[in-house]
Amino acid sequence: MASDNGQVPAGPKRRILVVDDNRDGADSLALLLRLMGNEVRTARDGVEAIEQAEQFRPEVVLMDVGLPSLNGLDATRRIREQPWGKGMTIIALTGWGQDRDREQSREAGCDGHLVKPVNLENLQTLLGELQGKFD
Repeated sequence: MASDNGQVPAGPKRRILVVDDNRDGADSLALLLRLMGNEVRTARDGVEAIEQAEQFRPEVVLMDVGLPSLNGLDATRRIREQPWGKGMTIIALTGWGQDRDREQSREAGCDGHLVKPVNLENLQTLLGELQGKFD
């Protein structure tokens, strides 16, 4: 989402891992985040998400919930079990936004919950709210 002057709004620069089995969705979100000045990597399933999180050590993980091999909630739990994964901000990305869905993502260890399609403004707002965790 560009501003009125055609520029993508910038925010604090972060290492972000985008996890989504939808290649177009992951690549589009990653490109947008890169245009905002972030360092971004992508993963296509839960197993790859854990591997990338360990190697890349992102500050933020945008985790699709419905993933092949290992779903996003289970991948989040496994990341949280690791010493290096406790301080990461993990945000669930899903098509489901009911109270129970939000509760399940919170129980799995997610810090936030966004419903797809992700609105850039909502993502920036949530990251701003979670900023204290990065400091």
